[in-house]
Amino acid sequence: MGQRALSRKHTILGYGACALAGTLWGTGFYFGRIALNEMSVEAMVLYRFLFACLGMLPVVLTHRERLTRGETRTLMLAAAFGIPIQFLLQFHGLARTTVSHASLMVGAMPVLLAVAAAIFAGERLDWIGWLALCGSTAGAAMVVLGGSRVTTGRETPTLAGDLLVIASLCTALCWILLSKKLMKTHSPVVVTAYTIYSGAAMLAAIIVGAQLLAPLVHIRMDPIPVAHISARAWTALAISGVMCTATTTLLWNWGIHQVPASRAGVFLNIEPALGSILGVELLGEKLGPYAWLGGALILAAAITLTTRGQSAGPEVVLE
Repeated sequence: MGQRALSRKHTILGYGACALAGTLWGTGFYFGRIALNEMSVEAMVLYRFLFACLGMLPVVLTHRERLTRGETRTLMLAAAFGIPIQFLLQFHGLARTTVSHASLMVGAMPVLLAVAAAIFAGERLDWIGWLALCGSTAGAAMVVLGGSRVTTGRETPTLAGDLLVIASLCTALCWILLSKKLMKTHSPVVVTAYTIYSGAAMLAAIIVGAQLLAPLVHIRMDPIPVAHISARAWTALAISGVMCTATTTLLWNWGIHQVPASRAGVFLNIEPALGSILGVELLGEKLGPYAWLGGALILAAAITLTTRGQSAGPEVVLE
């Protein structure tokens, strides 16, 4: 009886951890937009992951594991897809669209995961799953092509921006599949910490290298700001790094070890819903009727797939 009560407690805490992770992820684009008002995409992403490294420091200091040469190659590849490639694409997309549009695009992630599971893990989608996939695809097209193009403040939703966000989700799939391979032999916490530190190092090398090469190839690049960043932007960067990256990833990875990942995947749907609400309510953005309908289709498809327990949920996710 005591074992059953303990198992039930872990299940409740697992769902709670996944729900809290989904909620915090939902604020990521909002805090990213605040920082982007004062700096470039490259500077914002770099500062975000420096704060994420700070948040993961206790894990790195208390968990030491040796990786084989093959595992190290897989880790480096996962880190490259998961951090510099994914986040530079994603936030260059955000710089060209609105928080609401970017958040709704992320709503397609559970469906993309279902497709990846069908292709790479041999899982089969039934007719309801394929119907959900078609609905999600149609919804994304409605958001991209039928959304409001009215400028709200400094932001205007654009086709290029929305497509960059979708491209970032495809690179995230590569990261997830590679991370799942690593977690067959190493704990999710260790894989997460090592990936964040490796990816942050790559990101810093890319950005600093570009800064050094810019004068040689006669390309103008804004220097990374340090002194003239407002307290509001620093706060947004710290929250997005420590809370929206490091903490959420640890919460999610712990949560899906207590409950079935396919069931926990429904909490990924909190992110696009909350992100859109924050964009509309706090940033004064506008969504056209087709964008609202498309967003509803994306969320309905994701909920259908994740609650029916037939698609594989992610083992590791970083938004």
